[in-house]
Amino acid sequence: MHQLLYISTAREQAGAPIDADAILAVSRRNNVRDGVTGLLLYDGRRFLQVLEGEEADVVRVFDRISRDPRHRAIVILSRRTIEAREFGDWSMAFQRRDEDAAATIARVASLSSGASPAVQGTFLGLAEMRRAA
Repeated sequence: MHQLLYISTAREQAGAPIDADAILAVSRRNNVRDGVTGLLLYDGRRFLQVLEGEEADVVRVFDRISRDPRHRAIVILSRRTIEAREFGDWSMAFQRRDEDAAATIARVASLSSGASPAVQGTFLGLAEMRRAA
């Protein structure tokens, strides 16, 4: 089993803001098809995502993401072999403008509870940055 964690900066297209709900819908469909699970956190400026599955599937999904014009400055934070999936079902968390930052942090902590401490800390760190902003 393979795990890949990356961060990227969101790029609006033609001045239109990123539609996180549309990304979630397409991602869920594609990831079920590809046998990939993980977690995507979008804070309005950055995407932080972990992908898990067979290595060839994870690489194929990441390659597709890398070509998506909504992403720029993509940086792979970690890439490793894991014994079992740390994120069971595909999930996406993001902070809505009207959502309390503490609620987002609690949800991210819950969704990443099975992850390694380093991966969970990366997700919680981004969620905490939104509270500090």
